[in-house]
Amino acid sequence: MIELFQQYGLAYLFSDGAGLSGVAMTLWLFIVSVVFGFCLSIPLALARVSEHFWLRWPVEVYTYLFRGTPLYIQLLICYTGLYSLEVVQDNALLNQFFRNALNCTLLAFVLNTCAYTVEIFAGAIRNIPHGEIEAARAYGLHGWRLNLFVVVPAALRRALPAYSNEMILMLHATSLAFTATVADILKVARDANAETFLTFQAFGIAALLYMLLSFALVGLFRLAERRWMRFLVPTRG
Repeated sequence: MIELFQQYGLAYLFSDGAGLSGVAMTLWLFIVSVVFGFCLSIPLALARVSEHFWLRWPVEVYTYLFRGTPLYIQLLICYTGLYSLEVVQDNALLNQFFRNALNCTLLAFVLNTCAYTVEIFAGAIRNIPHGEIEAARAYGLHGWRLNLFVVVPAALRRALPAYSNEMILMLHATSLAFTATVADILKVARDANAETFLTFQAFGIAALLYMLLSFALVGLFRLAERRWMRFLVPTRG
């Protein structure tokens, strides 16, 4: 395993000579996906718990669709399915976008993680004590100000444990990027295995790298929970 890592170490970590690869590509996929997914999920989560059917129903359909189908199929549809449509091929902008494997991969990842995050945040919003909402309204907060200054911050803090699980699952899900020929950790491992036939070593290094990234992510969320969820810990008399 050491000899294999010495030979393919750079590719496993950050570059295969042609561009980003390995850990660097995996982190790029992960960070871009969760940042865009997070930003999209907040307004969608508010719509998901809305009393207005016309706001809630489209979000329900979206989350049901992307949570009810495998990410692998979603990736294949974005990577090969959409480009086969004439409306995509005839549009210069869409044609250029869907011809890029990285764009297709990120689109699938963003839509998938956003769907799960919407449900996590929507559940956290529903679990906010009614007294907090009433107290905010008593101070004159209504509409978007109530959501911005009270509902969203309170929901994000309460959603941290569940959201951390989604982040770890998303990190592992980036391994599907090799399907679209994106040079992530698994793609490098498969290439190394194909050239050396050292199957255990090639995939063992990949597993170790994913494990280290997962441990680092768990540690970051544990620190975040200690800081922002301290108010939920019962006080001792």
